[in-house]
This record gives sequence, C-alpha cells and structure tokens, in this order.
Amino acid sequence: MNNLSQIEALLFVAGDEGISLPDLITMTGFEQTAVIGIIDDLAAKYDNDLSCALEIRETDGNYRLVTKPMLGTVVKQYFESPTNATLSHAQLETLVIVAYRQPITRIEIDQIRGVQSSGTLQKLAMRHLITEVGRKEEPGRPILYGTTVDFLDYFGLKTIKDLPPLPDLDSLDVNDDTEGELFANPFAVEPERK
Repeated sequence: MNNLSQIEALLFVAGDEGISLPDLITMTGFEQTAVIGIIDDLAAKYDNDLSCALEIRETDGNYRLVTKPMLGTVVKQYFESPTNATLSHAQLETLVIVAYRQPITRIEIDQIRGVQSSGTLQKLAMRHLITEVGRKEEPGRPILYGTTVDFLDYFGLKTIKDLPPLPDLDSLDVNDDTEGELFANPFAVEPERK
C-alpha cells in the first residue's frame, strides 16, 4: 500500500463530510507538506484521467472526493429515478435514527448502524427529508443532521413531537422477522382499537 492510496482511502471513507488536513496527518503519520503533496498528486491524477469520475474538493478546511461536474446530469438522474422513489431499508433505518436522535452526526449514525451512512444521508438530503442543522463543537466540526418540514409532511406529522414512541427493544424478542417489522414503517400509527 503506497502513501497515495492511504490518503485516497481516507478521503473515500470520510464521505460527504470530508476530512481535515490535521486528521489526515494524524491518521497517516505523514508530515503536513507530504500530505498536501499527496493530495495535489491525487487531484492531478483525477484531473488528467478523463475516464475518472472523481475529483478532490476542499471546502471549509475539509477535503472530499466528489463526482466531476460534467457528470451532474447523470448523477441527478440517479437520485430522481423512479426506482429511488420509495425509501430503502437503509434509508428508513437512517431516517429513524436522525428523527429520534437529532441533531446527530454521520459518525454517530454510523456507530449506531454499524455501517457507513454517507451515501444514504446524501439520498435523504436530496429528497429533502433531512438537512444540515449546524456543526458539532468538536475537532473536525462534523455536520449535524436533523429532519425537515418535508419529513413531517412525508409521514403526516404536524411536529416532531408527534413521532410515535420507540418500542422498548429490551422487552422485544428481536429476531429477523421482528427487526424487519420495526423498520418496515417505523412512523406508522396503529389504528385505534374499539
């Protein structure tokens, strides 16, 4: 594994939040000038390879891998595709976490889910179900996510306080069937019994 691939891997796993220069230095153990040089080399590699879809963008002190602007139309079609009209299991799971734990960072969501959530968060943001609500006061100043008015509308809620209470997971016998039911429609309200 060479130095360039280490930086590239960190940029990739950092997702849409990106990663700061100090974090790159800490995680790789490289000198600042070496990290900056590797980022420049990687950016040049992406720029010079016309078959490559990626580029490096530096925003607010964080470096991110993004798709090249010329691919905007095809990427937009992906997010607006009818196949993406319904919420996937991963999107519902992430949305439940954001709704009940907001404001919350991507890292906190990843820890709860046990998988990387940046792509899922991007899709939810594109659908205007979640939005950035600020930054956490800690190193790297990660983005905080919360739900939107469109989220409330999508689930027929007047306010976030109208969310149904979460089930007590300790009292449930959670197996594969139960888990699927929990995330199938976590915002569904049971009909009143007469």
